Amino acid sequence: MVPPGGAPHVAAGAGRGQADAMHVFRTARTRRRRRGRIRAQIRGRIRGQIRRRKRAAPGEAGATPVRPPRVVRPAVRAPRLPRAALLPLACLPVLAVVVGAVLWATADEDGTQGRVHQTVRPPIVPRAQWLGDAERSQSPARYDDQVLAVFVHHTNSPNDYDCAQTPRTLRRMYAEQTGRRDWNDIGYHFLVDRCGTIYEGRAGGVDRPVTGAHTQGFNHRTAGIAAIGTFTAGLPVPRAMTDAIAALTAWKLSLADVDPRGGVRLVSSNDHSRYPAGTSVLLPALAGHSDGYVTSCPGAALGRRLPALRETAARLQGRSWRSLHRPGADVSQSPPRSAA
Repeated sequence: MVPPGGAPHVAAGAGRGQADAMHVFRTARTRRRRRGRIRAQIRGRIRGQIRRRKRAAPGEAGATPVRPPRVVRPAVRAPRLPRAALLPLACLPVLAVVVGAVLWATADEDGTQGRVHQTVRPPIVPRAQWLGDAERSQSPARYDDQVLAVFVHHTNSPNDYDCAQTPRTLRRMYAEQTGRRDWNDIGYHFLVDRCGTIYEGRAGGVDRPVTGAHTQGFNHRTAGIAAIGTFTAGLPVPRAMTDAIAALTAWKLSLADVDPRGGVRLVSSNDHSRYPAGTSVLLPALAGHSDGYVTSCPGAALGRRLPALRETAARLQGRSWRSLHRPGADVSQSPPRSAA
């Protein structure tokens, strides 16, 4: 600094000393920066060596995993099928639907095909128990190959009877048919009273296909069930009686695996039936007497119950509505007209 009135050379000398001090300061700062750059380079080299060592040994702890090289596989095309083979393959879904529909339509509730619908036999009072010593000598029973249909009748007798007196009623019926009518046995295979008790009628075995004498022209391969009483229009039909008839029908037809709701083809053996002898007729598997013969039997009241009896018998056989079928079994053998 130049004082007032001082010599100017003093100020010039002071300026040269200050310039030297600034030069020394800049030189020191440059050296510090250079040393900092050198240290940073050294640290960078050390870190680079450490990273290279870790990559060289990937199994060590803390090592950076090395991705394997990507392998590029050449694309492989699937072999093409000829056009001739594509048409059957295109039809497979349609074929599967058709087969499924057929199986569904013909299957039973349990899904089985061709199962025999065996049904438990209901209690049946043997003929020896109600007939006793009143049985007359008669020719041996005749048999068919199987029973395909059941005819329902009524006996056209009083309805106000006591069920305990049924055996006496059956003995009178047996005496009338084997006496005045000169039959070799009672015509019905089974008889059912108002209390639902089932009685064995015609001799030969309840589980065997005994030839009957209950429906002219259609006594072969059929069974006759008689409801004891009269069941014309307006008269009540006991529930116990219809339940017993349904259970008996279900069991008897199950021996040949016949659906009670279906139909069977029978051949008339007698011109006195509803159809001339030799006529092939499709009849209900559970039919009324009037289906095969010109008569009012089994009465209008009982006749109206037949559709419900068919459904009940089919249910007792374990059938569903999908299992309905109509077997077409023809009767080839016909009895003599005197015995039909």
